Amino acid sequence: MDILSNTVALSRMQFALTAIFHMLWPVLTTGMAIYLVIVEGLWLKTRNPDYYRHARFWSKLYVLNFGIGVASGLPMEFQFGTNWAPFSEAVGDFFGSILGFEGAMAFMLEAGFLGIMLFGWERVNPAIHYLATIMVAFGANLSTFWILVANSWLQTPSGGEMVNGKFIVSDYFQAIANPFMLKSVSHMFFATLETSLFVIGGISAWYILNNRHQAFANSRMKCNGF
Repeated sequence: MDILSNTVALSRMQFALTAIFHMLWPVLTTGMAIYLVIVEGLWLKTRNPDYYRHARFWSKLYVLNFGIGVASGLPMEFQFGTNWAPFSEAVGDFFGSILGFEGAMAFMLEAGFLGIMLFGWERVNPAIHYLATIMVAFGANLSTFWILVANSWLQTPSGGEMVNGKFIVSDYFQAIANPFMLKSVSHMFFATLETSLFVIGGISAWYILNNRHQAFANSRMKCNGF
């Protein structure tokens, strides 16, 4: 069959391309948010200007990745309904609510404090700014948690049964804590940290190798123990 006339194949291709592109950005921002909490905390503790400069610099990269992640993530959520309508109708009572938690609970928390973290420098109390950075990191990682709950439930569905072609939840917490959830969440948590540190170290090394912003890049390497 001609692939261009196969709606299932086209739907899979569209969803795969969207997911592959989108996945690049949350992996980086989630770990970088934790890094920003650590760097800003060290600045508040030591008042070392190097930590302050790095907190300001990497927060800009964070916002850039955040924006691209949002722009590519929203179409992917709509594609559950446009590309996989029968699936969404069958499992939407649980799967849809988990995606709703991610949007209303985690994403809004992250987005709500993002403006303070980005524009609040020297405008709000340093403690309030640090709280905003913590909330951004918490929201980003909470978003990851809910997305991985939904994904892991697809691998090991639990907490209910199919009745007349529709998944009926009998134990909501069992569905959330499905057998694959803990491995999935812990794997992604460490993967985001590794990815973020690799990118931060790589950009710093690029600056050093190209003799650009030497003091800035070298201070980052020294802070990381290199």
